[in-house]
Amino acid sequence: MQHLFSAPGLAALRDTLARRPLLAFDFDGTLAPIVARHADARMPLPVARRLRALAQALPVAIVSGRSVADIESRLDFAPRYIVGNHGAEHPFAVRDPGASEALEPVRERLRTHARALVLAGVSVEDKQHSIALHYRLAPDREAAYRQITALMQGLPSDVRVFGGKMVVNLAAARAPDKAQAVLALVQQAGAAAAVFVGDDLNDEPVFVSAPASWLTVRVGRDDASSQAMFGLDHFQEVAGMLDHMLALVRG
Repeated sequence: MQHLFSAPGLAALRDTLARRPLLAFDFDGTLAPIVARHADARMPLPVARRLRALAQALPVAIVSGRSVADIESRLDFAPRYIVGNHGAEHPFAVRDPGASEALEPVRERLRTHARALVLAGVSVEDKQHSIALHYRLAPDREAAYRQITALMQGLPSDVRVFGGKMVVNLAAARAPDKAQAVLALVQQAGAAAAVFVGDDLNDEPVFVSAPASWLTVRVGRDDASSQAMFGLDHFQEVAGMLDHMLALVRG
């Protein structure tokens, strides 16, 4: 994966920005650094200031695993779109009660094993459209992950289980993922292309399915299997990427 600030990466950024694309960003690990406690995540002021300026020029979307309400509480401006729950909660989704009901077997297991999960250091975050099992603060992360994996064995086929950074996520298999959500936003915005920036496994559906006219960027070039077109080495380079975008937008 080439660096975004390489000659090919900067050329791709220039060409894509010239098409007035939708700009879509994951939140944790992309716009906000990963922190020990999920609830403590915040966008640094330099990132927030640049993103707010971009939103005045192009349609901006936040596409996160968090709920929409959670993301709204962490922003001091209103982007054009906010997508939550890994794509399941977005402005144009048709309400599907069955999607949340598909998670009831998961909720029942979590209630049954609640004490064991607490003792293992696993925290449960039920966001209605998806459930996150966080184990970053577990005293033994490997043991906590094994316990989660064992607990999730034999779930119905209509439940999708996927990983993340010190988290195991569960959503209804029928619910839209981030790739479907971003495509819907591009169509709704009438944009000719999209720039999507993410950092985690749940961003890979966008990286995999993005048309050649889009630009995809992964924050972190440590995963050789990632299908992102370009990468940044670490979160500290995000503000610089936004500066490049602003310079191109302003001509």
